[in-house]
Amino acid sequence: MSFNNRGTAAGIRASDIRNTLTVSLLALAVHTLINPALAQTAETTSDTSTPKSDSLQEMVVEATSADSGDEQHDYSVKTTRAGTKMLLSPRDIPQSVSIVTQQRMKDQDLQTVDEVLTNATGVSSQEIDSERSNYFSRGFEITSFSYDDIPTSLGDAWNFGDATEDTAIYDRIEVVRGATGLMTGAGDPGATVNMVRKKADSKAFTGNLSASYGSWNKQRYIADVAGPLNSTGSLRGRVVAGYQDQDSWLDRYHKTKKFLYGVMDADITDHTTLSLGWDYQQTHTSNPTWGGLPSLFSNGSRTHYDRSINTAADWTKYAIESHKVFVNLAHNWDNGWSFRFNGTHGEQTFNDTLLYIMGNPDASTGKNTTGWGSKDRGKRTLDSFDSYASGPFELLGRQHQLMAGVNYSRQHNATYSQDGPMDGDQIGVFNNSWNGHVAEPEWGDWYLNANDIIRQKSAYTAARLSLADPLSLIVGARYTQYSTNGSSGDMRKYNLTPYGGVVYDITEGLSAYASYTSIFAPQTKRTVDGAWLSPITGKNYETGLKADWMDGRLTTNFAIFRIEQENASEALSNQFVNGSSEQAYRATKGAVSKGAEFEVNGAVTDNLQLTFSTTRYVARDTDGRYNSFAPQTQVKLFTRYRVPVLPDLTVGGGINWQNRVYKDVSGPDGETQRLYQSSYPLVDLFARYQVTRQLAVQANVSNLFDREYYSYLDDSAVYGEPRNVSVSLNYTF
Repeated sequence: MSFNNRGTAAGIRASDIRNTLTVSLLALAVHTLINPALAQTAETTSDTSTPKSDSLQEMVVEATSADSGDEQHDYSVKTTRAGTKMLLSPRDIPQSVSIVTQQRMKDQDLQTVDEVLTNATGVSSQEIDSERSNYFSRGFEITSFSYDDIPTSLGDAWNFGDATEDTAIYDRIEVVRGATGLMTGAGDPGATVNMVRKKADSKAFTGNLSASYGSWNKQRYIADVAGPLNSTGSLRGRVVAGYQDQDSWLDRYHKTKKFLYGVMDADITDHTTLSLGWDYQQTHTSNPTWGGLPSLFSNGSRTHYDRSINTAADWTKYAIESHKVFVNLAHNWDNGWSFRFNGTHGEQTFNDTLLYIMGNPDASTGKNTTGWGSKDRGKRTLDSFDSYASGPFELLGRQHQLMAGVNYSRQHNATYSQDGPMDGDQIGVFNNSWNGHVAEPEWGDWYLNANDIIRQKSAYTAARLSLADPLSLIVGARYTQYSTNGSSGDMRKYNLTPYGGVVYDITEGLSAYASYTSIFAPQTKRTVDGAWLSPITGKNYETGLKADWMDGRLTTNFAIFRIEQENASEALSNQFVNGSSEQAYRATKGAVSKGAEFEVNGAVTDNLQLTFSTTRYVARDTDGRYNSFAPQTQVKLFTRYRVPVLPDLTVGGGINWQNRVYKDVSGPDGETQRLYQSSYPLVDLFARYQVTRQLAVQANVSNLFDREYYSYLDDSAVYGEPRNVSVSLNYTF
């Protein structure tokens, strides 16, 4: 299928529609061929298969320990509330949804939210420096993150540790691609990421202890213990604790992380459950980088430093501390209706001392660079509450579903800085011999970067209407009052975000869908002079095919999408807000992204799990390619295979590939110069052996062929992670 590279706001062409129908027929043919092979499986599970969602009731799923006996530990889930908050199978959601399960995170050794997103379908990441990353989906930056469906606004200006949060406390991570204004109010046009915390759901005493050691002296210890707190099991508890200590491929870099998570679940009645929890994480980094290595020499040629070169000075540091408390209340009635209330209070603080290497060094002498020192501190406080009810109702002889709720959030962000400019004599020679042994600059006075309060009040509703046995319609809307006030000026916006989607069941296992939602996303990014960017507005269209097999254990999704935006933000190379260390942005006009995605996820057989995806899109605005360093073509694969002749042995691996990308920067002579990062694959492997029923040993290899590449390329360049290996022991009881 081809896409119009002009990036105009015209509708999808007739050729696109013809190609869509062709792909639909091919998918139907493939489904027809595969279905007989799975018929026996379907027959044996027909009595217990997941019901269609128009009659779907609440489902309780009990977790089991990994690799115990013949129990399944899938990469897919049968039901989710992602995208609509109604409990639906993934096939009944008229949008692209990818869920990274606990088993997938364990197999691929995905230890942080950052690593999950880097490997998620349709998502690309950029490591701005050693402590910060950006994420993109369908060409647009992801800034919408939720914790148990409670939204938080994030940005890349300051690092409050969200991307480095440990996955040990999460049951799964959900990614809904495309605009999600129905659920998040200020709908992110690229994607929304929802982290679902672990629950205290075990009435028996269980636990898992793990220890791992890997490249660059990385040590990691995790304990996850759960069980009843009274004789009946109506009161249950769970504690997850961890500690990590590591060096890096970067010289002199060292980081420690510790976290503690605790939750109690109480069955107040047979129909009501109350959860109370606390989440704490602390990281401390010595010699962190700010930005990357210079991209160009003074003569305009490309630099090529050793990957181990660290631009940090010996006096640099980065410390982050996060506290969250949360409460969840759920009540289920016998008629299928349920009520949920979620509330959270979070406080995140950071404190850093950083050095940014500036300029274009001489290729021979290494001179001609300057530096910018910055001391920064900040605090983000979030109070958020979300409440909704959902359930079935009958109308005109058919059963439907309804959901309605309200949401309130208040976020306070305050940051302060001290500046310490450094001239060339203070920096000295910057080349492969750079060791960071430079004196601290003379620091200026503390000044206020920003002190702002962001409030959001929303009311939302959606209904899933069963129009006929094979046809359902989801319609909904969200009304949002969004306001900011503080040092960056005041802004108040009111918006009604409509949502509509239709799903048609072509066969028992194959559905076609289409959806539309408007985009409304107030931004916390600022221009060079410190003004807020205007809210992003636009439209999101998506259509495609979804199928499931193996009683819902294997799912596939093919999607075609088109996103139209105004005022989408784009970072300005080497420009900062009011001369501070905060990245400056511009508002783009006429940004259009259109493309296609394909994903297969789950159990191919009882022994083989896989996730495979491919993404292709074209994103342009009136000035040309939009966010040119975000890859427009990606292929991702990861597999897990339990060897039948050696049932205690599980092996697997995968590959991530992306196409060539580029970035236009201002060269030493002031002329625009285009820097390219060629396409590259990254290959991973893993193997696990179940020594006893309780004890397992696992080995993981990342970047098997030690591919050298830039994970970020601008005026500064950041190398991606070299080949690394880890070995872990897991004991389950």
